[in-house]
Amino acid sequence: MKLKKIAFGFLLLSLLACSTVTNMIVPPTATLVPTATITLTASATPTATPVPLMPAYIPPECAAKPLATLSPETVIAPTETLQTNEEVSKAEQLEILGETGDIVRNVYVYKDFNGLDWGEIESRYKSMIEAGLGTEEFYLQMESMIEELGDEHSFFLSPIDVKRSEEELKGENNFVGIGVYSNLESERGRLVVISVFPGSAAEYAGIKPHDSILQVDGQPAIDENANHLRGPACSALVVRVQSPGEEPRDILLVRHSMKGNLRIDARLVPTSDGSRIGYIFIPTFFDETIPAQIQAALEDFGQLDGLILDVRMNGGGSSTVANPILSFFTSGRLGQFISRDESRTLQIKGYPINNSQTVPLVVMVSQDTVSYGEIFAGIMRDSRDAKITGETSLGNVEVLHGFDFEDGSQLWIASEAFFPAHSDENWEETGIVPDLQAFADWDSFTFDSDPSISAALTLLGH
Repeated sequence: MKLKKIAFGFLLLSLLACSTVTNMIVPPTATLVPTATITLTASATPTATPVPLMPAYIPPECAAKPLATLSPETVIAPTETLQTNEEVSKAEQLEILGETGDIVRNVYVYKDFNGLDWGEIESRYKSMIEAGLGTEEFYLQMESMIEELGDEHSFFLSPIDVKRSEEELKGENNFVGIGVYSNLESERGRLVVISVFPGSAAEYAGIKPHDSILQVDGQPAIDENANHLRGPACSALVVRVQSPGEEPRDILLVRHSMKGNLRIDARLVPTSDGSRIGYIFIPTFFDETIPAQIQAALEDFGQLDGLILDVRMNGGGSSTVANPILSFFTSGRLGQFISRDESRTLQIKGYPINNSQTVPLVVMVSQDTVSYGEIFAGIMRDSRDAKITGETSLGNVEVLHGFDFEDGSQLWIASEAFFPAHSDENWEETGIVPDLQAFADWDSFTFDSDPSISAALTLLGH
């Protein structure tokens, strides 16, 4: 089997973290039940009169179609996906396993495999394959095997997942759903909205970043139920939404076809002294439309007295996205990527926009800031003397290298660690430590009540 190494492209991909459960699931095969009206009975009063709900938005593609809902059994149970991977024989499975084992032994950044017996792990999965695995189960087991390394970065992608990741990187999210990009908070039983796709049913319904989705069609919005934010076009669902500081509300939404990219949030922060302080929320480094959005924002801002860069919910992404963004704010030799046997320099040529290379900076981080999100924040402090606020990040700055297999699957393996150019800090050990701690759960505040923005203004002296 011919194996191709992908050169230094991706770090931890946000699309595979829990933060993307709502925007990566393939629409389920579902039974539609036509219905004229949808009513809900208020849970607080068992005898309350059912309240009819009207959809906030009827997509043009659904205007002439009767409203329909998913049948109850599809709401409470996982459904089959519409796409499956092409069949992979036992011999091919064993070959992919063998190639994967060789890659891990040769390039994994931790020579001791994080204290694990890699030979035992590989042997165990080989036995599973020899006993017989279907194609989909094989890919699931390969994912599990790489997860056992425990670095929380390395992962394995099936061919279908590879296609989806390539589309997301291009900013070509193509799906049927309500249009939210969210973080799954399993312990708290909710989906926390990070961003809303423009032109989506969610946007028309007034769902905003920092809102939480508590229920989907009466079921808790966790685990497989979150998948039902997607579904057949023109099917309806009721979501229970809670905005920070408000009571939950029920909203009737209609799933519809969507294609688009994530967007940044760029605005001026109100100040009492008239200073021009800009704010840019960067949701991911895994969308190649993000640099152009930031460039446009900086051009619109003009000269600034300070700038806040928010990467608190940024789960990393691709150097093809992060490096152009770095160039707006810094330049020169920024650090070293060090593998087992060699190192390479991160060298950035500056691309200033107005005073973006000299404006005082504050970067916001949290425990959801991962991989290139952490590297970006650390570089801003190391090379630009930016101040940091939020909460200490977890310290996941290994760099992944990707390897293509002939079946179309990919292995992404932690192969390098990053070290800054101007300090001896080891961010993998310490994380990115704020100069001023200021943290609250993402769904507990709005922009106007964000404690980290208040802290950032303090650090900027405004």
